Parts: sequence; structure tokens; C-alpha cells
Amino acid sequence: MNGDGRGAGDGAPVRVLLVDDQPLVRSGLRVLIADSPDLTVVGEAGHGAEAVKLTEELHPDVVVMDIRMPGMDGIEATRLITDGPTATRVLILTTFDEDDYVYGALRAGASGFAMKYMALEEILAAIRVVAAGESLLAPSITRRLISDFVCQPAPAAARTTRPVEGITKREREVLTLVGAGRSNTEIAQDLFISTATAKSHVARLLAKLGARDRIQLVILAYEMGLVSPSD
Repeated sequence: MNGDGRGAGDGAPVRVLLVDDQPLVRSGLRVLIADSPDLTVVGEAGHGAEAVKLTEELHPDVVVMDIRMPGMDGIEATRLITDGPTATRVLILTTFDEDDYVYGALRAGASGFAMKYMALEEILAAIRVVAAGESLLAPSITRRLISDFVCQPAPAAARTTRPVEGITKREREVLTLVGAGRSNTEIAQDLFISTATAKSHVARLLAKLGARDRIQLVILAYEMGLVSPSD
């Protein structure tokens, strides 16, 4: 739920802000979203600085963010938005050959990724997933990006200082499995617990570690040394 009381789970349409320096891209998405009763476009921006400003003014549920834009790029805009006062989540809209930019966006707090070559309906599905509070980890391309991301040494400023000692043995096991890409259902099967219990453990980890979403838990699991790329 956003700071103004609206949220994707209260029956109101998901409020979307489109950010891309190409008007045709924004226009195509806007037309498609107009045919989706559960989604609505509340604004458009052509560069990062404008995206940050409109996010503060409009409190969208999801910002669909391009990466390469004139002036402030999508990575810096994502960092400012996710560090800001709203509960807005960012879905990066990128292309396959922009891995270096995607790694930066992950560290900046992006909640998921959609590729520009995907079918428009798939992009809409990605918006819904992110708006529901989930991270877009399922597509194989996202798994590859995260795998490559965690193999790269993080800048000193980006390394986590959050203590792992504050979590229980069971939560540590759950965090390790999250880092290995396991779903809540798979975690439940591996640990012989219910799916609801697995979901509760993940929720407590998010709160204890100050993680924004599941993608951030994956990053923390690697940075804490609980899993390695070979896992």
C-alpha cells in the first residue's frame, strides 16, 4: 500500500508511472494498460529526474523504468525512488544486452525486470507481480541476470553490514534456500514445513534484515556468504 492509502490489494486499479525517453514506447504501454481494468497510468516521464518528481507527487504503485535515458538514468532514479518516502516499487524495462545496467539497478532497489522484446501481455503480467509485492524472479532471463550479478564483486559501499546473527537457525536455512532461488513451496518441501510457515519465515527475514523484497534477500544471501554461484 502506498503512503496515500491506495494499494494494489484494496480493489483499486494499480497506479502505474511510465518512464522512458521514447514516446512510442510509453504510448504503446499506455494504450495496452487502458484496456486493463486492474491497471491505470497516472503519469509519464521522459527521464529519471522527472520520474522521481512525479513519484513524489503521484504516489504510483509501480514505476515502469527504462535504464538508458538522457540526464539522470534509470539506475539513479530507481535508487532515489526506493530510498524515498513512498512505497512505490520499480519494474525495470530493459534489453538483453544491458546486463551491467541491470546489476546496478538491482543494487539500487529494483523489484523486477521485463524485457522490451517481451509480449506486451507479459509486461502487464510483470507489472501485476511487482504491484502485488512480489519480485520478478521466475523468468529464466532474470535468474541469469541475478546469477551473473552475484558473481561480480560489489563495490565496497554496496556490501551489506546487516548482521546475520539476528536471525534464527531456521530463518538462516530459509534465507539460504531463497538465495538458491527456491520458491516458498519448494522451501516448504525441503524443510518439511507448510507453505504458509515458509511464507511467514520469509516475511520475518524481510523485516529483520530490512530487505525490500525477495530480490534483496537473494542479494543478501550471497553477500552474507550463505550461498555461492555454484549453488
